[in-house]
Amino acid sequence: MLSQTTPPPRLRGRREPAWRDRIAKRLPDLSRLRAFRRLWAAQTISYLGDQVTVVALPMTAVLTLGASASETGLLAAAGTAANLVFSLHAGAFADRYGKHRATMVSADLGRAVLLASVPLAYWLGVLTLGQLYLVAFLTGTLAVLFNVSAVGLFTAVVPRESYVQGNSLIRGSYSFSWVAGPSAAGVLVQMMSAPIALIIDVASFLGSALLLRSIRPPEPVNRAVSGHGVREGLAFVRRTPALRAKFAAETSLSFFHSVYFALVILFAARTLGLSAGMIGLTLGVGACGALLGSAVTGRTSGRIGLGRAYVLGSLLYPAALALVPLAPDGGWGAVALMTLAQFGGGLGLMLCDISGNAIQQALTPGRLRSRVQGAYLAFNAGARPLGALAGGLLGDRIGLRPTLWIAVIGGVASVLPLLPSPLPRMRDLPRRPVDLEHIAKGR
Repeated sequence: MLSQTTPPPRLRGRREPAWRDRIAKRLPDLSRLRAFRRLWAAQTISYLGDQVTVVALPMTAVLTLGASASETGLLAAAGTAANLVFSLHAGAFADRYGKHRATMVSADLGRAVLLASVPLAYWLGVLTLGQLYLVAFLTGTLAVLFNVSAVGLFTAVVPRESYVQGNSLIRGSYSFSWVAGPSAAGVLVQMMSAPIALIIDVASFLGSALLLRSIRPPEPVNRAVSGHGVREGLAFVRRTPALRAKFAAETSLSFFHSVYFALVILFAARTLGLSAGMIGLTLGVGACGALLGSAVTGRTSGRIGLGRAYVLGSLLYPAALALVPLAPDGGWGAVALMTLAQFGGGLGLMLCDISGNAIQQALTPGRLRSRVQGAYLAFNAGARPLGALAGGLLGDRIGLRPTLWIAVIGGVASVLPLLPSPLPRMRDLPRRPVDLEHIAKGR
């Protein structure tokens, strides 16, 4: 574990200002760790670029190539299909070879090259939906490798007692990207074009790779992981009640949110009549709720309990999105409801995400973390292409607004597996991982 820098002693007879004491209590010692600062900065930059792509890629399909609802759903499915196909094996690979930082750098560079091909093809006049599908699938594949490796690098840099704080800071960066990314994407698309806006994401991946190359934390190699490693990770999840309930609830929620997200930009543009700039601004301003959520999760979990904070976020996240299908066609009323929906959804997402990540990391033994994260992505993110395809098909057959209602109702119902589980009764972060021998005996 990396050593922490001891702060200089206070001068005798000199009292620090009260505001400085309050800030010092809120800032974790993580902020003094060089490796964590650079990991945090790398992920912040990468998240920001990702949010530009999340808006710019479907806008490229809709505004530049005239994609239909089913084609937009297929594009969203292509971007997340790799989670379903590769996550389990990617987790076993990361646990066995342990080179998390190098894998993340390679994934960043690969995604930069792939996304750069879109504006290049646009300039040459040869851009097609087929290329967008391929780019979405391949960048999604590299994202799987990046994400399963990020868990191992995070736990190599962050002390166990600081998992909630570390997740709060990193997910706070994710929240910031929700604010700045969609707004920037909407403005860039309005000023230039959707394909050209992807250049911002190319630059973000290059910056992230440079920062990650500058840190070298200890990363033990786990050669004991074999072909059976995938099954071992799945067995651990299956026999751990808290993780089993978490995976079931989040897989269902991920499916229905993908139904929602596959259509929300199309719904805002064609049904509500909002411009590209207004859509980006609405998503960005509304995402201030995610910033608030990342700031209050620690205090909320301390007051009501970590498990209850997780359940509360899991309910609030989809429930807030009901305001979108309630929005009237056109006008400031549509803008206001979409903004409120994004605000409440972002707040709930951070409560759910930060507390849920900390619980999963604390319950999982170190040598299984990448495999458990791989299993999580296989179920949670693997449900996204199915949801996106279902959203596209339902949107074409029954209409955009009714499909959004299905997504909201299904998302709210996803909280049900959590209620009888140990999670609502989990007050604090577990002090130690679940005993592997205990799990192996099926107790």
